[in-house]
Amino acid sequence: MKIDLSKYDQSWYSKERSNVVVLLWWFIQGTVFRFSIHNMYAWRAFLLRCFGAKIGKNVLIRSSAKFTYPWKVTIGDNSWIGDNVQFYSLDKIIIGNDCVVSQESYLCTGTHDIKDEKFGLLTKPIVVKDGAWIASDVFVYPGITIYEMGVVAARSTVVKDVPYNEVHMGAPAKFIKKRFEEGEQSD
Repeated sequence: MKIDLSKYDQSWYSKERSNVVVLLWWFIQGTVFRFSIHNMYAWRAFLLRCFGAKIGKNVLIRSSAKFTYPWKVTIGDNSWIGDNVQFYSLDKIIIGNDCVVSQESYLCTGTHDIKDEKFGLLTKPIVVKDGAWIASDVFVYPGITIYEMGVVAARSTVVKDVPYNEVHMGAPAKFIKKRFEEGEQSD
């Protein structure tokens, strides 16, 4: 078996928008989105909504965050997206309410089939449920769900789902402890 990239074909894949819209988004993202000042969160949310993203109330998105296809992104109320976060949104990325995706993190919905001689594209959605925290410089693989109140520690690589109320750390990320012990209040 050998890899033959000349046979690569992703004609089946849909960006869900025309190339003109994709290029317009990339221009907007690289200019008026990127160079907006620190506290212009509503402006950046507005721009993302103009391109089909579903953005909740009181969402804080830093100007250096990047979104491949914003129309495939949903972010719930009161969530924060940090500096240089990458939403490689070839598939859906759904962020719940009151979530934090910290700086330098990369949410990756696309990969390739390593056993396919044509290196075929694979996409799977990422879901981050209410109250979850993805700390700094975390890589999240396609198809991952981080359940309610889940935490992924800084510099981790997430290759398996993170269950409810668990803290995971490492490369690959593994269970460390519960975020809140039973009976502990999280007011």
